[in-house]
Amino acid sequence: MKNDLAALGAVLLWSSLAVLGVTLGNIPPLLLTGLGLLFGSLLAIPGAKFQLTKLKVPAKALLIGVYGLLGYHLALFAAFQTAPAVSANLVNYLWPLLIVLLAPWFQKQTLKPIHVLAGAMGFSGAAVAILSGGDSQFQFSIGYVFALIAAIIWATYSLLSSRLTDLGTASIGSYAFVSGLIAVALHFILEEPVAITAQEWLLLVLLGLGPLGGAFYLWDYALKHGNPQRIGLLSFATPVLSTTFLVLAQGGQVRAEIFVAAALIIGAALLGRRVR
Repeated sequence: MKNDLAALGAVLLWSSLAVLGVTLGNIPPLLLTGLGLLFGSLLAIPGAKFQLTKLKVPAKALLIGVYGLLGYHLALFAAFQTAPAVSANLVNYLWPLLIVLLAPWFQKQTLKPIHVLAGAMGFSGAAVAILSGGDSQFQFSIGYVFALIAAIIWATYSLLSSRLTDLGTASIGSYAFVSGLIAVALHFILEEPVAITAQEWLLLVLLGLGPLGGAFYLWDYALKHGNPQRIGLLSFATPVLSTTFLVLAQGGQVRAEIFVAAALIIGAALLGRRVR
């Protein structure tokens, strides 16, 4: 029961990422990512019983963690700022499907016809999401490319990190801290400085404690103490919840196309996982 609750908690926190990312759209992606991850890294300190030596991780693991946490969120926030947020968010949530499709290259499995069918369903869902983002006709945006890159990064990071079974949950704090420092440093080099209001600082703290922090620890706990397949299935609820929250936060109406796209993506991921 605790494992399911932890996984559900992670799903709910991840569902708030799009809303917070769009609300904080005034903050450049590097700075937004860096500050969020730095706040999120602080949650690892109590888990390590305030002994910083427990937060040390091997260089290889650190590279994988920085690739995943930093690369994914930079691509995702860039997508939110350059494409219709709802459509970009659904394209991003191709990552559960991509984990299934890419597993043969990481875990020596066989790619079966059912995987191909699942892939066709998933990308059909992405196409519906993209087409639904235009006002009257389809308009290509680089943001959709960023969203797809984000999905690829998170899928490959998940498959790579699944091999690091000897590392505890506190290691995520190290990934987040180093990734946050790099992102903030790059901000001062590549982005224009911005003034952050008191309300935005509060939202940044919530971002770090929630989808850029607490969600990672809950997810790690759930996977290491429960049934990974059952817990993984819960993640497919994220795109529907995330999209619904985002549409409502923007004061819009939930369009039928969004649910069609979400259903295709979720159905594809569930179909692909049947043969894992």
